[in-house]
Amino acid sequence: MTKQSFILLAALWLSVLHTFAGVLTGSVTDQTTGEALIGATIATTSGRGAVTDINGQYRLTLPNGQYNIVVTYVGYRQQQFSVTIADGTITLDVTLVPEGTELTEVHVSGRANRESQRVLQLQRQEAVMQIETMGAREMSIKGVGNVQEGVQKLTGISIADAGQLIVRGLGDRYSTTTLNGLPIASPNPDNKLIPLDLFPSSTVQNITVSKVYDAAAYADYSGAHIDISSRERVADDFCNIGFGIGANTVGIGESRLQMDRHGTMLVQPRVDSRAMQMPLADYDAYARQHDIFPTTFAVRSHSYMPDLSGSLAAGKRFDIGNHRLTLLASAQLSNDYRTRRDAYYKTLEASGTTQNDFHYDQYAQHLDMAALGYVGYDMGSAARLGYTVFYARNASDAYQLRHGVDSEGHELTGSNNTTHIYSLATHQLQGEHTLGKMAIEWGGSYAQTASDEPDRRQVMFVNRDDGTLDLFKLNRQETMRYYGELSESEWNGRLTAAWRWDGESTLTVGYNVKDKRRDYEGTRFYYNINALAPSIADAFSTDAYLNFDNVSAGDIIIERKKQPKDTYRAGNTIHAAFAKVDWVASAAWLLSAGVRVEHSQQWVHYATDGGERYGRRRDLDGTELFPALNLRYRLTSEQQLRFAVSRTVTRPSFIEMAPFLYQESYGSAQIRGNEELMNGYNYNIDLRYEWLMERGDMLSVTAYYKHLDSPIERIQALQGGATLHSFRNAENGMACGVEVEARLSLHEQLTLGANVSYMYTNVKLPEGGAYTNRERSLQGASPILANADVVWRPRIRGSQPLSLTLLYNLQGSRIHAVGVSGLGDVKQQAEHTLNLNAQYEITERLGVKLSAKNLLMRDIVYRQQVPTTGQTVEVERYGQGMDVDLSVSYKF
Repeated sequence: MTKQSFILLAALWLSVLHTFAGVLTGSVTDQTTGEALIGATIATTSGRGAVTDINGQYRLTLPNGQYNIVVTYVGYRQQQFSVTIADGTITLDVTLVPEGTELTEVHVSGRANRESQRVLQLQRQEAVMQIETMGAREMSIKGVGNVQEGVQKLTGISIADAGQLIVRGLGDRYSTTTLNGLPIASPNPDNKLIPLDLFPSSTVQNITVSKVYDAAAYADYSGAHIDISSRERVADDFCNIGFGIGANTVGIGESRLQMDRHGTMLVQPRVDSRAMQMPLADYDAYARQHDIFPTTFAVRSHSYMPDLSGSLAAGKRFDIGNHRLTLLASAQLSNDYRTRRDAYYKTLEASGTTQNDFHYDQYAQHLDMAALGYVGYDMGSAARLGYTVFYARNASDAYQLRHGVDSEGHELTGSNNTTHIYSLATHQLQGEHTLGKMAIEWGGSYAQTASDEPDRRQVMFVNRDDGTLDLFKLNRQETMRYYGELSESEWNGRLTAAWRWDGESTLTVGYNVKDKRRDYEGTRFYYNINALAPSIADAFSTDAYLNFDNVSAGDIIIERKKQPKDTYRAGNTIHAAFAKVDWVASAAWLLSAGVRVEHSQQWVHYATDGGERYGRRRDLDGTELFPALNLRYRLTSEQQLRFAVSRTVTRPSFIEMAPFLYQESYGSAQIRGNEELMNGYNYNIDLRYEWLMERGDMLSVTAYYKHLDSPIERIQALQGGATLHSFRNAENGMACGVEVEARLSLHEQLTLGANVSYMYTNVKLPEGGAYTNRERSLQGASPILANADVVWRPRIRGSQPLSLTLLYNLQGSRIHAVGVSGLGDVKQQAEHTLNLNAQYEITERLGVKLSAKNLLMRDIVYRQQVPTTGQTVEVERYGQGMDVDLSVSYKF
């Protein structure tokens, strides 16, 4: 900008400040429920006005003088006020009263769908950046059970194995997640992002997804920034209770197999702590004298059980003069069972010959718990304080019985059990304060997460010609247990100050700090069973020989493998400062320009093979600038163009930096981190056209391009004849694509919505790997993604609404595992899902909901290319079945 331009702009700002000397601000809410009214109109009799935003807040700049202010909202009684505007800010909070009982019933129920459309429209239209949102009411209408299901229905987002989020072809490491604007740690060591299914929809107010960078956020995302806002609004003294029952069509009414469990899914299995911690010289004798494990390898058949769920939510509001105290608590518990029958997987040689070929049945149980507490104190437009506590626990227990042939020709039977328990406990304290034209926000949080694999067990058998079994004794690792513990803590703090200089434009400065610490420890127990030669009829009744009596007698020796290389400690501390300006240059132009400086210190303490515990340290430090520019140009009152350009960073995760060897089960791939990893950098360009129509219909088209400099990729190498997975910085990569989203209201009771994404990705891998293709698509990236939904809300019995929603999802074929040693990539074939959700309010208090997920019941299929023969071979297949759930809710 030239000096003359700067002087001219400063003079223009001064003239604006002199002319508009007063600001009228406040909120508009429903008098009955206390909910914010989005899109309410606040106007003078001369026609100058404003519209409330997503939080029911408004701001109107007026010349000094006397005004008659009229506040209106459809279905509510009009309110009129007389105010005097002078230099400074005047606060006017308004509560609107519904027009009448009959009209109130119509619009309270009908406003739910209209409000979700207003959320999408107002946020998109007024936001500085490109965003997509989904509110709690829309989630309820569409039968979305948790945040993961919600974000999967947004444009350009898919979910891969183990809940990994793929955004615009970019994997988990390219995105970030926050809870109420503050970062949240992940208990899953394999994923950067916290598992999104930890957050049930009953505890969520809305989800906001931004795919362009904002300097106010941490710079470690190029895919998406997902912010989960927990519930905080409370109607007058409410209490809701819900109960649900359901089943999956695979295994319904049939018994299921389960390996011996200590207690219920609410209890965490623990090995004898003394046996775990004592010196190895003392351990051998102790293990012969004490039964150190609470479980056995025995497998039992259990009767069929349906899926069960329950929820409870309560809230109370206290009005203290012009202030308001809000209390909210909610909890949800669900338990479900999933079965895979006649599933199989196999691995190939470069010639196409089968190496490993196994068929299996799997029986899994999942227990999900979540609880939310909120205390808020609202002092009108002057200040607002809030404390949130959130706890979640996801536990899964899966038993697998497999039969087949391994790469050395052994005909085997495997009995495996894997338990994973993820937990999160977080506390957040936040505040907002208004001081004239200055708005100050601050917040702090502390979170503890844990990922435990508390009792992974495996027994391998050799199949005899007569149908009986022998214990497999190849190298003492076929009968084993594994205990893994990961704990992580994270502190966060933020402080921002925003100054409005002309009622619309804003200068914002801020400071963020984050400190994360992780501890990991893994212990294996290998069973030396060379002295045993039992007669075995099946894989289930192992108590007869794998028992403590044989341990005491010395026929079984339980070897503890707890090596220094099986542990690591890691940490990351980031101090960041930013400044950005949101400048409303004219009625058409809005410019947001910002820069962020981050000082990051990331480290890992680890041990090499044969080295001492935490004997080595890897540091990855740096101070860097991350600029971001966002432009919005309004073509008309309903149509606008957006442009964004930015530079961001991709830092390696702790597990990728820690050279720790991990193998889940016999015959599975080994994974080891790489301490030499460096940061990758991303250069992002986005261009979007939006047509946001007044009645709620919308159309958007987005084109994007991302250049990836030194991206971190998972590679494959050969070690001792086996495939070893690790991580390296590739040379470069790119991702580009087009996204289209549309919503159309054919009738006030019928709405159609759809989005489709087409993307192209490419990465050039470094030299030295065993992979077949040095240049390929990004792993997990589908070239096409699509979502469609039809929402029909007819009214029966007068005013009681029935809501019917049909949802379709397509995830195109994508790379599941990268091909090595002359073999092509393993690709998961296109996945089509169709869900139906129906809910009906029987009375004002009683509601019922029916959902059916995966109506098409298509199998999940993986195929692999064999270049030497030109064939494509199916290497894995399993069925998912259809989930059917019926739930009832009651409002006290």
